[in-house]
Amino acid sequence: MKKNVNILVLCTGNSCRSQMAEGYLRKFGQEEIEVYSAGIETHGLNPLAVKVMAEDGLDISRHTSNHVDEYANIDFDYIITVCDHARENCPYIPGKATRFHHNFPDPAKASGSEEEILEEFRKVRDMIMQYISDFIQNIESNRSGV
Repeated sequence: MKKNVNILVLCTGNSCRSQMAEGYLRKFGQEEIEVYSAGIETHGLNPLAVKVMAEDGLDISRHTSNHVDEYANIDFDYIITVCDHARENCPYIPGKATRFHHNFPDPAKASGSEEEILEEFRKVRDMIMQYISDFIQNIESNRSGV
Protein backbone atom coordinates (compact mmCIF):
# COMPACT_ATOMS: atom_id res chain seq x y z
CA MET A 1 0.00 0.00 0.00
CA LYS A 2 1.31 3.46 -0.82
CA LYS A 3 1.88 6.01 1.92
CA ASN A 4 -0.45 8.87 2.75
CA VAL A 5 -3.70 6.94 2.78
CA ASN A 6 -5.95 8.86 5.19
CA ILE A 7 -8.57 6.86 7.09
CA LEU A 8 -11.18 8.27 9.47
CA VAL A 9 -13.00 5.99 11.91
CA LEU A 10 -16.19 7.58 13.16
CA CYS A 11 -18.35 6.62 16.12
CA THR A 12 -20.81 8.31 18.43
CA GLY A 13 -18.52 9.29 21.32
CA ASN A 14 -15.03 8.29 20.16
CA SER A 15 -14.51 6.37 23.39
CA CYS A 16 -14.59 2.61 22.60
CA ARG A 17 -15.31 1.19 19.15
CA SER A 18 -13.58 3.83 17.05
CA GLN A 19 -10.61 3.82 19.43
CA MET A 20 -10.26 0.05 19.09
CA ALA A 21 -10.54 0.30 15.30
CA GLU A 22 -7.87 3.02 15.27
CA GLY A 23 -5.57 0.74 17.25
CA TYR A 24 -6.01 -2.14 14.81
CA LEU A 25 -5.68 0.10 11.75
CA ARG A 26 -2.35 1.30 13.11
CA LYS A 27 -1.28 -2.29 13.80
CA PHE A 28 -2.31 -3.82 10.47
CA GLY A 29 -1.62 -0.79 8.27
CA GLN A 30 1.54 0.12 10.14
CA GLU A 31 3.18 3.34 8.98
CA GLU A 32 1.61 3.11 5.54
CA ILE A 33 -1.58 4.88 6.57
CA GLU A 34 -2.63 7.92 8.55
CA VAL A 35 -5.40 7.01 10.96
CA TYR A 36 -7.81 9.42 12.61
CA SER A 37 -10.71 8.56 14.88
CA ALA A 38 -13.46 10.88 15.95
CA GLY A 39 -16.96 11.05 17.27
CA ILE A 40 -19.98 13.14 16.54
CA GLU A 41 -19.65 13.81 20.28
CA THR A 42 -16.65 13.31 22.60
CA HIS A 43 -17.03 11.06 25.63
CA GLY A 44 -13.38 10.53 26.60
CA LEU A 45 -11.41 7.33 26.30
CA ASN A 46 -13.13 4.39 27.99
CA PRO A 47 -10.73 2.68 30.45
CA LEU A 48 -12.20 -0.76 29.70
CA ALA A 49 -11.43 -0.29 26.00
CA VAL A 50 -7.85 0.54 27.00
CA LYS A 51 -7.74 -2.57 29.20
CA VAL A 52 -8.99 -5.08 26.62
CA MET A 53 -6.77 -3.65 23.91
CA ALA A 54 -3.77 -4.00 26.24
CA GLU A 55 -4.74 -7.66 26.68
CA ASP A 56 -4.19 -7.97 22.92
CA GLY A 57 -0.85 -6.16 23.08
CA LEU A 58 -2.03 -2.75 21.85
CA ASP A 59 -1.61 0.41 23.91
CA ILE A 60 -4.33 2.93 23.13
CA SER A 61 -3.97 4.75 26.46
CA ARG A 62 -2.55 7.85 24.76
CA HIS A 63 -5.40 8.13 22.24
CA THR A 64 -7.62 11.17 22.62
CA SER A 65 -11.35 11.55 22.15
CA ASN A 66 -11.77 13.94 19.22
CA HIS A 67 -14.73 15.59 17.54
CA VAL A 68 -15.17 15.00 13.81
CA ASP A 69 -15.08 18.75 13.15
CA GLU A 70 -11.40 18.78 14.16
CA TYR A 71 -10.60 16.97 10.91
CA ALA A 72 -12.62 19.12 8.53
CA ASN A 73 -9.56 20.05 6.45
CA ILE A 74 -8.26 16.51 5.90
CA ASP A 75 -8.88 14.81 2.57
CA PHE A 76 -9.86 11.27 3.59
CA ASP A 77 -9.52 8.28 1.31
CA TYR A 78 -11.73 6.10 3.51
CA ILE A 79 -14.31 6.79 6.20
CA ILE A 80 -15.45 3.91 8.38
CA THR A 81 -18.49 4.37 10.60
CA VAL A 82 -18.64 1.78 13.36
CA CYS A 83 -22.14 2.44 14.67
CA ASP A 84 -25.50 3.27 13.13
CA HIS A 85 -25.88 6.45 15.19
CA ALA A 86 -22.68 7.94 13.76
CA ARG A 87 -23.63 6.89 10.25
CA GLU A 88 -27.06 8.49 10.52
CA ASN A 89 -25.85 11.66 12.25
CA CYS A 90 -22.49 12.21 10.62
CA PRO A 91 -22.01 15.75 9.40
CA TYR A 92 -21.26 16.23 5.73
CA ILE A 93 -17.61 15.48 5.05
CA PRO A 94 -16.62 16.71 1.60
CA GLY A 95 -14.19 14.84 -0.57
CA LYS A 96 -13.73 11.65 -2.48
CA ALA A 97 -13.66 9.27 0.49
CA THR A 98 -15.00 5.76 0.03
CA ARG A 99 -17.33 5.02 2.91
CA PHE A 100 -17.69 1.78 4.82
CA HIS A 101 -20.07 0.94 7.62
CA HIS A 102 -20.40 -1.79 10.23
CA ASN A 103 -22.64 -1.46 13.25
CA PHE A 104 -20.71 -2.95 16.17
CA PRO A 105 -22.49 -3.35 19.53
CA ASP A 106 -21.62 -0.65 22.06
CA PRO A 107 -19.70 -2.40 24.86
CA ALA A 108 -20.12 0.65 27.09
CA LYS A 109 -23.82 -0.26 27.33
CA ALA A 110 -23.07 -3.75 28.66
CA SER A 111 -24.49 -4.66 32.04
CA GLY A 112 -23.85 -7.38 34.57
CA SER A 113 -20.85 -8.27 36.65
CA GLU A 114 -17.46 -6.71 36.02
CA GLU A 115 -16.35 -9.90 34.27
CA GLU A 116 -19.49 -9.98 32.08
CA ILE A 117 -18.91 -6.38 31.04
CA LEU A 118 -15.24 -7.09 30.29
CA GLU A 119 -16.30 -10.11 28.25
CA GLU A 120 -18.56 -7.88 26.13
CA PHE A 121 -15.66 -5.49 25.55
CA ARG A 122 -13.50 -8.46 24.49
CA LYS A 123 -16.19 -9.75 22.15
CA VAL A 124 -16.55 -6.36 20.45
CA ARG A 125 -12.75 -5.95 20.34
CA ASP A 126 -12.41 -9.28 18.53
CA MET A 127 -15.17 -8.37 16.06
CA ILE A 128 -13.45 -5.07 15.31
CA MET A 129 -10.05 -6.75 14.95
CA GLN A 130 -11.43 -9.15 12.34
CA TYR A 131 -13.27 -6.39 10.48
CA ILE A 132 -10.19 -4.15 10.35
CA SER A 133 -7.92 -7.03 9.32
CA ASP A 134 -10.27 -7.81 6.42
CA PHE A 135 -10.59 -4.11 5.55
CA ILE A 136 -6.81 -3.66 5.30
CA GLN A 137 -6.45 -6.80 3.18
CA ASN A 138 -9.20 -5.61 0.84
CA ILE A 139 -7.83 -2.11 0.30
CA GLU A 140 -4.31 -3.48 -0.20
CA SER A 141 -5.66 -5.90 -2.83
CA ASN A 142 -7.61 -3.15 -4.57
CA ARG A 143 -4.65 -0.77 -4.58
CA SER A 144 -2.32 -3.41 -6.03
CA GLY A 145 -4.84 -4.44 -8.70
CA VAL A 146 -5.19 -8.01 -7.46
